Amino acid sequence: MADIGHLILILALVSSGYSVLISLLGARLQRESYLQSGQHALYATAVLVTLSSLLLWQQILGNDFHNEYVASYSNRAMPAFYVFASFWGGQKGSLLFWGWLLTIFAALAVYLNREKSRELMPYVTAVLMAGSAFFLLLVIFVAPPFEKLWQMADGHVIRALAQPINSIPFAPPDGKGLNPLLQHPAMVIHPPILYLGFVGFSVPFAFAIAALITRQLGSQWLNLIRRWALVPWFFLGMGMLLGGKWAYMELGWGGYWAWDPVENAALMPWFVGTAFIHSIMIQEKKNMLRVWNMVLVMLTYILCIFGTFITRSGVVSSVHSFAKSEIAPWFVVYLVLIIAGSAILLFKRLPDLKTDNHFDSVVSRESAFLLNNLAFLGALFAVFWGTIFPMVTEMVRGVKVTVAEPFFNTVTIPIGLFLLFLTGVGPLVAWRKTSNRLLKKIFLKPILASFVGLAILMLFGIRHFYALVSFTLSIFVTATIVQEFHRGARARMRTNAENYALALYNLLLKNKRRYGGYIVHFGIVVMFVGFTGKAFDAEKEAHLKIGESTELRGYRMEYLDFNVHEDDNKVVWQATMDVYKDGEKVKTIYPNRHYYKVPEQPTTEVVLRSTLQEDLYVVLAQPNEDKSAVFKIYINPLVNLVWLSGLVVTLGTFVTLLPDPEPGSPGKSKARPKPRLSEVEATA
Repeated sequence: MADIGHLILILALVSSGYSVLISLLGARLQRESYLQSGQHALYATAVLVTLSSLLLWQQILGNDFHNEYVASYSNRAMPAFYVFASFWGGQKGSLLFWGWLLTIFAALAVYLNREKSRELMPYVTAVLMAGSAFFLLLVIFVAPPFEKLWQMADGHVIRALAQPINSIPFAPPDGKGLNPLLQHPAMVIHPPILYLGFVGFSVPFAFAIAALITRQLGSQWLNLIRRWALVPWFFLGMGMLLGGKWAYMELGWGGYWAWDPVENAALMPWFVGTAFIHSIMIQEKKNMLRVWNMVLVMLTYILCIFGTFITRSGVVSSVHSFAKSEIAPWFVVYLVLIIAGSAILLFKRLPDLKTDNHFDSVVSRESAFLLNNLAFLGALFAVFWGTIFPMVTEMVRGVKVTVAEPFFNTVTIPIGLFLLFLTGVGPLVAWRKTSNRLLKKIFLKPILASFVGLAILMLFGIRHFYALVSFTLSIFVTATIVQEFHRGARARMRTNAENYALALYNLLLKNKRRYGGYIVHFGIVVMFVGFTGKAFDAEKEAHLKIGESTELRGYRMEYLDFNVHEDDNKVVWQATMDVYKDGEKVKTIYPNRHYYKVPEQPTTEVVLRSTLQEDLYVVLAQPNEDKSAVFKIYINPLVNLVWLSGLVVTLGTFVTLLPDPEPGSPGKSKARPKPRLSEVEATA
């Protein structure tokens, strides 16, 4: 089966290469049959890579340890859930998974847009298939997932696609298994969701290149890719949240984000993708920033490839990254080709992209969105420099200088708070110019609410500067969002004779993009409140004997017992503790450590006492032979709001992505009286 899987990948490479060539030739010669053939080859590539992926899964689930990849990342003792996830648990499988998702995205993008823009689609097909061909080259020549194990005459075991001379097939009795750190539900789900984000941005990039080649540089290509940009943006964000949840639960250090290079690899394209999603609204409304939007969409895709490169090349040290491999030069060449090709094409089309439109006022939605873009790019530059600085110092001085968390926090916290402020201001100010009367009308109540909130916070003794700013801005943004929903509902009640609840519901459905965006913004507010909780963290390390207890910020933890359990996969050291809050017992917890037998590796298993207000986070750091133990205890206020924000953002994104009713359909709203000028200003 391994031979068949590898052969299918070779056929997929041929099919993708053919799709690129025939699509470009068809566009040049205006031959419809060639264009159709290119699309069919794209679909064939998707089918072939899917078949190859299914074959690898079949070998993993069937414990075929003759396959070197299966022997390296699966074993018989692992739960089926983790065996299934072994597909993307290692370098080779993850690259095949990346390439498979790309072909699926390509097939969907081409099929759904096949009749919408005939001029663009040949080039979209060619760009997407060129990307697919690159990843197929990797899994065929550099990191093949179908290599087999062979035992030589001298007893050595080697891996090769074909049987070497003087060798026999070899299969170990069991595999090495998935890295124990990855054996957590969040980490199983996190990589594929993150890949959906990285891979998904290939589609907007392909449409942008197609628009440049064909000189179709108006808003048509933006209309085609708006949802194709929002979906990967959403998945990239959710992937980072799940990765943070994994780090929080599995690494045992009390936090969820450490500015690790691989964490930053996902954050950087998310920054630029967020800027692009906001910026395209200016082009749609005002036909401005056309060059800027092209740069943003190109940069987003480039950063996705760069992030994939630093994760898989081994050039950075990270708990998330793969070991050093031979793929680094391939990625470098691919990145150079993308950057050079995009820059040359963009430079040639600069005269076609320029427009005479300009900003009419500093106090306008266009200016707010531009400031939003600049802030995101400022954060990008800081994170990018902090990420590559160790590589730069190693190349220049021969010594790797690590950039630590304080640098990133010092730079990004002020930028983040400024972006939070713009989240409340940007959507409310009017296009072109906002009058003083409208500014007073839309911001007076939110400003008053934020100052009242600030006074209450200070009354409760909060003095941390950034925490006060963050909480105050969160109140301000929440007030603007609530006000917008309320004002829109009241307008519908007047014009449509609806009750308040029905007016809110119809308001949401009438303008899903706008009000879904408000829900997303509220999710970001909830996330910021959760982030701000870190200003009030507390931690303690305690060495306890059975019967002893320790206290931290109103909690008392009493150490009761210690036990050892064992199964086929691991040994478990488990402590038993009673938790008291303000003198009252609230929970019995079981901090434990696991020792996995096959990799011979220990892992930390965190236990929590969670409320919306805070987490009590307890780690069994060091069990001892006399049954005494070292415990690390953390109090993490508001951390659960970080995870809750993901649900709010998911809801808002879902609303935004809901399809609009077709013109003339029953879902189209009925005509209603023309609103007064004040109502137009209020919803500008």
